[in-house]
Amino acid sequence: AARHEIALTIDDGPDPVGTPQVLEVRGRYGVRATFFVIGARAERYPELCREIARRGHAIENHSQRHRHNFALLGLKGITQELQAAQETLTALTGQRPRFFRAPAGFRNPFLDPVLTRLSLQLVSWSVRGFDTRVSNADKVTNTLVAGLRPGAILLLHDGNAARTRAGTPVILEVLPALLNAAVANNLRFVTLQQV
Repeated sequence: AARHEIALTIDDGPDPVGTPQVLEVRGRYGVRATFFVIGARAERYPELCREIARRGHAIENHSQRHRHNFALLGLKGITQELQAAQETLTALTGQRPRFFRAPAGFRNPFLDPVLTRLSLQLVSWSVRGFDTRVSNADKVTNTLVAGLRPGAILLLHDGNAARTRAGTPVILEVLPALLNAAVANNLRFVTLQQV
């Protein structure tokens, strides 16, 4: 916060439609982000996962399968989900993830010992635009811009993104306005690994 830095985090990818376009928008602004990637999707789109890393973005663990009952899993199930994603993402990128975000942010008491064993740090967010459910890009943008402040962790989705009336993933319409607002507020984007 003292350095006027913020983190843009993107969940649920890689996505063959959304992710390449997100990378292009970010490239125009010179912004680096942290992608919380689902291991099974990374296996399905390995070159896209490698491209995220090649462009200087951080790739972190968002579980292997993004199970909606993740918070109900026991110690064994959580360990399997996180370990499998660690192995998948490390093999694809050559970098071992350091951070974990639980599917939908839900967790249980079994998570902490697994995180400790795998040397992962749990990350949540300070503001989200609900861009998996809200298809109005202006509404999502306004929510995120209202939460812009030094130290903020913003959450958007390249996978499972809601679509505008034109069929575009909401994130693609939100990013330019969000990035411009951050610049106007003298905020600098960093990856979580840079913090």
